[in-house]
Amino acid sequence: MPKKSLTSVELAKLAGVSSATVSRAFSADSSMKPETRARILALADEYGFRPNSMARSLNNKQSRLVALVYNTVANPAEGEGLDELIHLLQEKERMPLVLCCANHNDRGLLMRIASTYQVDHVVLHSDAVSIDDAVRIFRSAIPIIASSEPLDGRDLFEVRLDASAATQQVVDHLVRQGRHRFVYLSGRASSHIDKRRQNWFSQALQQHGLSFQVVEHGDYSYESGFKESALLLRRMRPDVLVCANDVMAIGGRDAAAVLGLRVPQDVAIVGHDGVALAAWDSHSITTIMAPQGEVSAALVEQIELPRGARTDRRIVDCVVRWGTSTDQTRAP
Repeated sequence: MPKKSLTSVELAKLAGVSSATVSRAFSADSSMKPETRARILALADEYGFRPNSMARSLNNKQSRLVALVYNTVANPAEGEGLDELIHLLQEKERMPLVLCCANHNDRGLLMRIASTYQVDHVVLHSDAVSIDDAVRIFRSAIPIIASSEPLDGRDLFEVRLDASAATQQVVDHLVRQGRHRFVYLSGRASSHIDKRRQNWFSQALQQHGLSFQVVEHGDYSYESGFKESALLLRRMRPDVLVCANDVMAIGGRDAAAVLGLRVPQDVAIVGHDGVALAAWDSHSITTIMAPQGEVSAALVEQIELPRGARTDRRIVDCVVRWGTSTDQTRAP
């Protein structure tokens, strides 16, 4: 028969400590003797005691909840980045509330439901939700923008990628190989980051008097990467295929193989995001990416700033992870 659960006052009396000490025992960053913490936690387990975090949040006016607004965890880039961010938040004893918006019919309603949990911060990492909508719905939360939608003068916390230098590095290297027929396979037309990636490449190509010969449209999926690349490679012979993400680049590499084209000898392929599977030997995609962990670390640093701190903007410079899709060896 289960034992009756104790109150914090009863547990403190049983452990021979104060109620404040009981509360600190459940906080990983509080300082106390390890043996005291162990004794309190053992008694708590024995009598089924758990502190009421919601009641505690009412007292200090902080829930320690962070709403993470993403498109979908099915996208490897978003899924891997989300996994990093969740682990860092948990280390800080902040609880993530994950919203996947891309395929949700009423994104506004989804965010309104999440806002009823009185989240402290909201990280907007989705191009399916506008900044204005997120700020309006999460009225009492601090918004941190990790999407690429322009701020247009809005005074908000932001973490933004800059791939201009990495893109120039890739283009310079490919042009030195004698390549000059570049084509681009984009993602969704509404994606701000896709527009920026295409623009970075266009600017880098202009330095060599070049431009994209063709721009085709996919949807970030492997299927669209394979299909659109196959159609494109059948009707023309580009020597560089730039894809808006790594998943489409993998589809493009498979399409080239089906058509009997050699990668990279006949066509070099470049992706974006730096997902883990793009580095597998079977794919080995040259990709432009944020240094691993830097975006998540910057977001958590902003979340940990004192409430009322001045808004902060972090720029994360992207790097190139070379693969055999642009060279027969991994590094140029």
